[in-house]
Amino acid sequence: AKVELFETELQENAVLFKALGHPARLAILNFLAGTKTCFTGDISNELPLGRTTVNQHLDELKKAGLIQGHISGIKTNYCINPSVVEKLKSAMDKLINHMNCC
Repeated sequence: AKVELFETELQENAVLFKALGHPARLAILNFLAGTKTCFTGDISNELPLGRTTVNQHLDELKKAGLIQGHISGIKTNYCINPSVVEKLKSAMDKLINHMNCC
């Protein structure tokens, strides 16, 4: 794949930015950020989407590392991953600062 022609940092940043490329994923992140704690339960109850669709978006966010999901009994605890969010913030700041130089 042509992706491999780019630096590892750019590849990792692209995964993070791609995960933000859908409004449902942004809504999930906003919801989890607003809870200020891990959320136990069905996030699909909080969004205007079906459970299967929400689960697909949760999987994409988990693959990117932006959220963590831990099974507890019959429920899953979802949390924002602060270290990856910090990495995202740093990558975004670096990109914006670089674009502002022109």
